Order: sequence, then structure tokens, then C-alpha cells
Amino acid sequence: MVFDGHSDVLYDVTRLRLMGETHVLERLHRDRLCRGGVEGLVLALWTSAAQGQTFWETVPEADSDAARTRIMMDAAAAELAECPWLRVVHSRAEAEAARAAGQLYAFLGVEGMAAIGEDLTGIDRYADWGARLGMLTWNEENALAAGAGGDPEKGLTDLGREAVRRMQARGMVVDVSHLSDGGFWDVLELAEGPVIASHSNCRALCPVPRNLTDDQLRAIRDTGGVVGLNVYHGFVHTDPAGQTARTLALHAVHMAEVMGVEHVACGFDFCEFFGPGNEGAEGLEDCSRIGNLFYWLEQLGMTLAERRMIARENFLRLL
Repeated sequence: MVFDGHSDVLYDVTRLRLMGETHVLERLHRDRLCRGGVEGLVLALWTSAAQGQTFWETVPEADSDAARTRIMMDAAAAELAECPWLRVVHSRAEAEAARAAGQLYAFLGVEGMAAIGEDLTGIDRYADWGARLGMLTWNEENALAAGAGGDPEKGLTDLGREAVRRMQARGMVVDVSHLSDGGFWDVLELAEGPVIASHSNCRALCPVPRNLTDDQLRAIRDTGGVVGLNVYHGFVHTDPAGQTARTLALHAVHMAEVMGVEHVACGFDFCEFFGPGNEGAEGLEDCSRIGNLFYWLEQLGMTLAERRMIARENFLRLL
């Protein structure tokens, strides 16, 4: 069984509910989650994107990050009310109780906090909503930090440093997957507990800004954190021929060698429903095919105990 530490299905839920559809998770996602062995996941609240790349431009009232965030929160609440088979949880104990009751479970997360602007009480609203982990930025630069799509030398602003302190005070795990390199190291200086990169791979195997250097992997290890493997093809290999489930398994092996296997997790970031250009690596086209990754981990010599740690134990231990 698998715990996926980063899922964007709330994007699909919001898009389709705004078109008048209901029971989106039940109709379009539940079967694939079950076939992939997913017992639980982190549902990400993500409302940022470059112009022209999402459905939001067709929604007249969604003209700001704050407006889009309110719309997605409302859509998520309405959708989850239709899913008695899926329980929102806030701790491992609640997750295990849901599992024992035959339910899937979901933690809530925030993928970018541009919506709060300069008002840090927005972090309290995220925490009150139930978010257990959060990222200061997506790929953009905002009032809190520079993202992975910007200047790697820029890091957290003074306000961003206060935001990290506030997140930690509210029990939210800080997620560095979309931060610039400068922002990464600023967060590590402020860390009072585990820091995660929920959906990033290894820069040593695929040198793109969204992946992590070996020094960054070791720094996350030293906080007690985890790094979640990401299926997105462009983060697996720069050569299309190498964008495969086997190559992603090699990222896991490299992480285990650098950090120790107890710090490797899953954060798959499946987003095939975003449209062309968002494909997962070959063999990992959607969540129903997660088993292919674990097949290759076994072929590469990982024991059953190690595979179970990566599949669910490491992330759940942290949460």
C-alpha cells in the first residue's frame, strides 16, 4: 500500500465542479487510486500558474490568487462531503483509524502561499482549514520567497522568515519543493523540526532547478525530513529516452545512498489531467501504475522492508 505525499486532484475537482459536475473523485479518480494501491494522499491546494496554462482564465471571478483559493477550498469542501469513503485526517493515528475502517484518507497541504499577500494571518486560515504542510511559493516570486522558476540566489524575504516561524508554531511542516536554492537554505536555517521536499527528485541524475542537490538531500535528512519521488517526465531525465519508471527508481536508489532509505518517500505529482505536456514518465502515466516503480525498486535490489518504508512508512512517520 502507498501513501502519496503530493496530489493535485483538487485541481481537477475544482475545474469540473465549476462546469457543473459532481462526485469527481468517485467517478474519475477512485478506481485508479485503488488499482495503484494508494491508501492515502496529500491533497494540495494549488492556484498558481503561468498565464494561459490553466482553466482559471475562463472563470471571471477567479482574477486573483486569493479568489482562486477561496473557490478551490469551497469546491474541495463540497466534493469531500460527497465522499464517505475518503476521510480528511490530521495525524498518523487518524490515518490508521481511517485505514482500519476501510477508508482512504487525505491530509491537506498548500502548494504556494501567494494568496495571502503580506498578511500572515492567512497561514492561520490555512491551518484552521486543516493544512498540515505548506510551501511558501510555487515557481513564482511572491511577498514571501523566490520560487524555483526565478533567481536561484534570491531566498526568503523578512516576511517569509516570519511565515516559516508561524507555520512551525501552527504545526505545519515546511515543504521546500518549489523554492529557489536560496530559499531552501534560508528555510533550513530556520528549521525547528523536519523539513520536506514533497515532490522533487535528484539533480545529480536530472539537473533541473526543481530537483535537489546531494547537499540539499543531506540537509533534509539532518532535519529528520523526507523527499518524495516525482513522476513528472521532465524531472526524471532530460533525455526522453530516459524518462521511465526504471529511471525514477534510480533516483530512489541515489536518495537512499545519500540520505538513507528512511528519508525516501512518494510525492508523485500525477497531473495527466492537466493536459499535454504534463505526462508522467513511461510506466507511470497515472496513479494506477504505481506498482511499476516498486517492481523496479525490487529489481534494483531493495528489500521488501525498504520498499515499504518508501511506499508509506517514512512519510507517515513524519506526519
